[in-house]
Amino acid sequence: MQAKFDLIVVGSGILGTFHAYHALLRGLKVLLLEKDNYPVGATVRNFGQAVPSGMVDQWFWYGVKGLEVYQALQKEFDISVRNNGSVYIASDKDEQQLIHELKTHYDTVGYACDLLSSDQVLKKYPAIRSSYVQEALFFPQEVSLEPDKMIHRVHAYMQSRFENLTLNYNAPVIGAEQLNEGVCVRRSNGTSYLGAKLVICNGNEFKLLFPDIFSASGQMVSKLQMLRTVPMPKVELEGNILTGLTIRRYESFEMYCPSFNQIGTPEHYLELKKWGIHILFKKATDGSFIIGDSHEYADSNQVDDLGFQISSYINRLMLNEAQRIVNFDVQQIAGSWAGYYPQHPEKNIVEVNVTDDIHIRTCIGGKGMTAGIGYTEASIQQLFDH
Repeated sequence: MQAKFDLIVVGSGILGTFHAYHALLRGLKVLLLEKDNYPVGATVRNFGQAVPSGMVDQWFWYGVKGLEVYQALQKEFDISVRNNGSVYIASDKDEQQLIHELKTHYDTVGYACDLLSSDQVLKKYPAIRSSYVQEALFFPQEVSLEPDKMIHRVHAYMQSRFENLTLNYNAPVIGAEQLNEGVCVRRSNGTSYLGAKLVICNGNEFKLLFPDIFSASGQMVSKLQMLRTVPMPKVELEGNILTGLTIRRYESFEMYCPSFNQIGTPEHYLELKKWGIHILFKKATDGSFIIGDSHEYADSNQVDDLGFQISSYINRLMLNEAQRIVNFDVQQIAGSWAGYYPQHPEKNIVEVNVTDDIHIRTCIGGKGMTAGIGYTEASIQQLFDH
């Protein structure tokens, strides 16, 4: 049995990492265990957009907290944060109506946003086609990150700052047992650790720890397809670019816009919505663009049904719609990949207290990059202050 920790965290994606981070800020002794060489799940396979404007209820406020923490960390250590804002581009009258209604909501809560005319959009984002844009809603405080870099840099920062952190990669955990004096955690190599509390942030890995709980949890797994272009540094399209299908999909529009359930779906959107496609763009630091994404679903017990293949048909649908929006050649693709994340049809996150000291905190859906930091702060407060 190795030395005792105040907190052991299984999984070093954004949920696991920031559970550890907030515990370390309290002066706690933390062990962070990652089964892979480094995080390879949803935390590194997304756009790298922090967009509280798309969230609702407390998840919006978690997102606002996340913006604060991202900016504070960036001042101390380059974790790849860039403050270029987010813009929702409306392509027709219905989408215009929705962005006006969302602005009304955010004006009441004091979250800064500005309506942009079509001329203002084209001046600020020359890569957008004039035939697409009608109007837009801009959120200046929102940020972009590099998903394939951010979590690695946060780990490097935490290791340099916190003496109480032990971070082990290549450390699959295969057992967790409640003891009188805490929790015994067992790795696949036979090493065991003792912790006062254990938090499991397992992403879409449901087979290693408490599989019966996950089998009965009602979780689904979403498969996303995304693409990256070759570097195009001269293309002027900075920040988080969200478009008409996003306006018709995101929770904030559904919750806060009275017209949301009254608008119809144009015929050219029907096949796209069938595959859960909404088109976003995010320019990376090398000048390449991440474009996506799509959504296919399977029960957590049948996740392998989603398969490992990339659908060329879905990619074509996304690129055709992307080309309708921007005036650069989106067909210059350097790579494509699939991401997988769990989500629940009724809950924003799955929280299970297996015992007094063993806690599952996972299934944050697509909200991790935006709301994960704020949520984990609240989670640590609940675990250690109650």
